[in-house]
Amino acid sequence: MKTKHLFLIILLLGVSKIAAQTYYYNETKTFSENGYTYQCDKASYWIVTLYNKANQYTYSHYERKDGNPIGNIEDLLPLIEDDNWTRQKCISIVNNAFSSAEKQRVKGAKVDVSMTVDTSTGKVIEVDFGLYYNTPEATIPVSTYRNLELALKNQIWFTLTDNGKKLKFIQRGWMHEIE
Repeated sequence: MKTKHLFLIILLLGVSKIAAQTYYYNETKTFSENGYTYQCDKASYWIVTLYNKANQYTYSHYERKDGNPIGNIEDLLPLIEDDNWTRQKCISIVNNAFSSAEKQRVKGAKVDVSMTVDTSTGKVIEVDFGLYYNTPEATIPVSTYRNLELALKNQIWFTLTDNGKKLKFIQRGWMHEIE
């Protein structure tokens, strides 16, 4: 009998912990906080895109500055010069964007980080995030993603190739596992 009661108590504690999770991005909605507005677009296949409402290129496709279409894949390669610091710096910025409590709660979760690069300056001008709406990374508040966006914009830049300079924008991104 004691075993059944113990099992029931453990089960109830587990259910209450699961129920206590707040998923911020389980529907398409707009978040307005402290002078910025973020949009969460939920796709039909459980994935959401979270981005600053001021973004212009979140759903855009590559195009040339002169308006001519991209002819072939060679027009797109390479776009950015190889360097020895950008990737590691990006990873460091993302890892440091989350508080200790957030890291503990979402360790191992993955978020798609996508940066839009200005082809005149090489600077990051937009950032958006892709995630599943019902997983741990969806419990992170918009303010954390906003701080991450600002850190990437302020600390990351790229050296563009001649091909890269011909485009209106370049997008760089990766699937990041939160440590």
